[in-house]
Amino acid sequence: MGSASLKVAGGKLLKASVQAAGGRISSLKITGDFFLHPEETLAEIESALANHLLNESAITATISSLLQKNNAQLIGAAPQDFAKVIMEASK
Repeated sequence: MGSASLKVAGGKLLKASVQAAGGRISSLKITGDFFLHPEETLAEIESALANHLLNESAITATISSLLQKNNAQLIGAAPQDFAKVIMEASK
């Protein structure tokens, strides 16, 4: 399992642990000092990205779609920041 961290603009820290196989995410855990409301959206994001293709723009789109669907507010980071740290952790 690979891991990575990313300090985003504004000083927030994102961390991802990723298990990948065959160009897809097998398992994923995202942590950090960002804010996401409702909080359970994070578990939904992690679940939705299981078996997801390792493609930064596709991961960004999936996260953005889930945030919109849940009317969730992400503070201190952006979907593309999540995608970037996930891709880095998958290497």
